[in-house]
Amino acid sequence: MEPSRFTVEARPHIPDSLNRLQDLANDLLYSWDHGVRGIFARLDLELWERVRHNPKIFLRRISQKRLNQAAEDRAYMADFHRVISSYDAYLSANPDPEILELLPAESELVAYFCAEFGLHESFPIYSGGLGILAGDHCKAASDLGLPFVGVGLLYQQGYFVQTIDAEGRQVADYHTHSSDELPITPLEDQDGRPMMVEIPFPNRTVLARLWEARAGHIRLYLLDTRVRENTPADQNITLQLYGGNEETRIQQELVLGVGGTRALGKLGLKPTAWHINEGHAAFQILERCRIAMETGLNFPSALETVAGTTLFTTHTPVPAGHDIFARTLIEDYLAVFAKSLETDTETLFSLGATPVGDSFNMTTLGLKGSRFHNGVSRIHGSVASEMEGGIWPQIPPKDNPLTYITNGVHVPTFLAPEWASLFNIQAPTWRSELRRPSFWEFVDAIPDYHYWGIHQALKQQLFDFMHLRLSRQHKRNGTSTSVAERMLETLSAPDRDCLVIGFARRFATYKRATLLFSDLERLERLLNNSDRPVMLVFAGKAHPKDKPGQQLIKVIHDLTMRPAFLGRLLLLEDYDQAMARRLVSGVDVWLNTPEYPKEASGTSGEKAAINGALNLSVLDGWWGEGYDGTNGWAIAPRHLSHDEDFRNREEANDLLDILEHQVVPLYYNRSSRDYSKGWIQRSKASMKTILPRFNAQRMVTDYVRNFYRPATLQHKRLTANEGQLARQLAEWKKQVRNEWQGVSLTLASDVPHQCHHDDQLHVRLEANLNGLSAEDVKVECLITQMAEDGEERSEPYIAELKIEDSNGPHPVFSLSQKPPFPGEQTLRFRMYPYHSALCHPLELGFMVWA
Repeated sequence: MEPSRFTVEARPHIPDSLNRLQDLANDLLYSWDHGVRGIFARLDLELWERVRHNPKIFLRRISQKRLNQAAEDRAYMADFHRVISSYDAYLSANPDPEILELLPAESELVAYFCAEFGLHESFPIYSGGLGILAGDHCKAASDLGLPFVGVGLLYQQGYFVQTIDAEGRQVADYHTHSSDELPITPLEDQDGRPMMVEIPFPNRTVLARLWEARAGHIRLYLLDTRVRENTPADQNITLQLYGGNEETRIQQELVLGVGGTRALGKLGLKPTAWHINEGHAAFQILERCRIAMETGLNFPSALETVAGTTLFTTHTPVPAGHDIFARTLIEDYLAVFAKSLETDTETLFSLGATPVGDSFNMTTLGLKGSRFHNGVSRIHGSVASEMEGGIWPQIPPKDNPLTYITNGVHVPTFLAPEWASLFNIQAPTWRSELRRPSFWEFVDAIPDYHYWGIHQALKQQLFDFMHLRLSRQHKRNGTSTSVAERMLETLSAPDRDCLVIGFARRFATYKRATLLFSDLERLERLLNNSDRPVMLVFAGKAHPKDKPGQQLIKVIHDLTMRPAFLGRLLLLEDYDQAMARRLVSGVDVWLNTPEYPKEASGTSGEKAAINGALNLSVLDGWWGEGYDGTNGWAIAPRHLSHDEDFRNREEANDLLDILEHQVVPLYYNRSSRDYSKGWIQRSKASMKTILPRFNAQRMVTDYVRNFYRPATLQHKRLTANEGQLARQLAEWKKQVRNEWQGVSLTLASDVPHQCHHDDQLHVRLEANLNGLSAEDVKVECLITQMAEDGEERSEPYIAELKIEDSNGPHPVFSLSQKPPFPGEQTLRFRMYPYHSALCHPLELGFMVWA
């Protein structure tokens, strides 16, 4: 019989002189401050790596001897005091002047809801891109001093830890995390009891406990249903990120949206702008309507008040990325809302109803319950406008209210410390110049040999990292010694210079991880050229339920074991933020091959670019804006009218052509130097053009200017005088919806076929408004210059028509306008409902053309 084992953890006493290590361990500022992480790592690097860079666990397990020695080490203590001084200075810094002017902290507050937050690998409540983006948003908000809180869920197991077995199968392992291992603090009420909120479910109430995480200047509030008073099933609602079945997803989203809103109320926080980051949190709209109705508003007026202060961001152009629930599943939950909102279930269902099928779409609810909306790149904004165009059925997609703000990455998190140290010398004020592109011209002045030396040092660190990880991986899998040695040979050779291409992201079929393998013979020749060797490094997870995504992992694994690819094609397991930082700073080329136009943004390439790596990517997502011909390479996507096989084949051929004829020759064009001058020139172009344009501070500033500030102003307007304007707007919209079907616009005079450039065009139109007044609408003329092939050559010039005669049943509108363009141009006339309280002039989705 095996004896039982009992675990005891012997924790040290932290010396008084080092007591503030606990402050650093409890503030997620460590996730983006290299100095803070370094002060822990210096105490015991081996332990630091073993606890996966988790400061709280580290302080529980470090030996008393090491702490005592550090307290007596003058050099260590000097560095420790410098870190503490920098930390205190950061916390006491004033907000960015523009932020302070637009959103003063004493009166405004942004609440940011998201299902996942990826701030650091030690805080595993994220799965991938959405969470990393949310984490970067929080960090930039802290850097700028934005009045901001995040709201999410505290998952007991978070997302899975990935291993890849000897057969190439992904194995998902979930680890349960104790709250005292995480940088969080339990919130308590005035009586010292755990602070809870109640979330109404069908036939029961679910309790959620509140936790607070510090991240510099901002706070993140997290909800956890692992409460004794809940049933075992309800305790497991927050067990796993994206775990369980569809009903679990509904329940998680209720806890996030409803519970998160109630949590802010319990804390006495009153946001003036609300940001719903993807559809998971959209139930907050209904909860906030309930709260607004307590002030005396009816449901339509409450919805206007709520929507006018809400921004909804959609992150995926892939239909499977949107939560859509069957009516039979969602109806009982909506019935709970209907009772408190004094309306019927059908009215609530209509807020998320899909055009086809009897289903409820959380993205649709998010869009209908907000008045500010955006995608996350220029291309994605256009795609999302098309996808969601049914919300505004009569509005051309390019004109509807769904716009875009392109994602950016948090530079202090993902810029390697070696580059940060160089910038401190070359341009000491760089941290405050992240939004000024002209400042970054200094990169060109960095001596080429110094620039190349830093990159090579980071590549060697990556090689060491990969050697350690792959050695463990293949030892566990029982890989033969000879095969493992051949695989690791390049990583351990004294002269390890070779071109390294990285591909790391979620394994989903639309990301086409295997596009590069379309011609294996050609790829083999490319990788195994002894004079110009190339290494490919892959990493990433597939969702546990995504079998096609897991098959991609197996295909790549099997290729790595082929003799022709041993040591030239590597597959790393358990991709997380720590690995990402190594990869993006150490590779030479970052590869991205999504199926156009399915890449919403894709920020991993931005992280690589700020470290001087060169992107080789399909022109999709952010790269459609970032590529300028000098800072990487682009694969032009084939037109969508071609079938998928043709597009894949042609784009794969382009990829191999670019590698063979451009990338590899440029990298190895060394002449008498140890480096390629042409490569460094292109690398510097990548760094200096992308870093100031695609960083999170620029992104968050755009959100403040374009959405948060307008939402706070609309909040003031709609809540003034007990919601009088909200009531008027809701009533006006009701009338417009009732009457619009009978509205029409017709010409009341001829449009001249020709005129002189300085003549006034005079046109009159007659409107049948079906009971609406002339003041309820706008009539506009869109004038567009035409090309010889009949296509539009310009953005339309828009001229508003004036009311000429509002008496009678058919008001007359008139235009007097000089031609804005020379030559042939077209005139189109449109009419749409208008009210001064609208957030966007076309938000009702109604429009008729003459």
